[in-house]
Amino acid sequence: MLPHPPGRPQDAPVSRIAITPAAAEVLRHLRAQHGPLMFHQSGGCCDGSSPMCYPRGEFRTGGSDVLLAELAVEGVAEPTGFWMSAEQFERWRHTHLTVDVVPGRGSGFSLEAPEGVRFLIRSRLLTDEEARLLDGAGAP
Repeated sequence: MLPHPPGRPQDAPVSRIAITPAAAEVLRHLRAQHGPLMFHQSGGCCDGSSPMCYPRGEFRTGGSDVLLAELAVEGVAEPTGFWMSAEQFERWRHTHLTVDVVPGRGSGFSLEAPEGVRFLIRSRLLTDEEARLLDGAGAP
């Protein structure tokens, strides 16, 4: 666990990504239906720039992808990996991402599409302290 910046709970590690309670609830529902899951942050094109949710291993990652985090979600037995292309990560490396969910239909490729909701990313710049801690730790 990395040190925490001031104002952050002692047990909360510095992270590049978080998930809202609403998105966590959808993830629990999808996990019950599909088994272990993963996210891959799309870089655009046909799916916009949405985080795409797949059964773990269905989306093939490789050397051109970065694992940003293994999201621990209460009620989900295993962590949910969150991947992004390395090229996109270089543009977003100073950004903290939060996976959220909103009503509406997203891409047909992501597991939540038939549920009438879609995952999306909310972002903010990392604080100087967060960036220093993450970059100093060699974390993606």
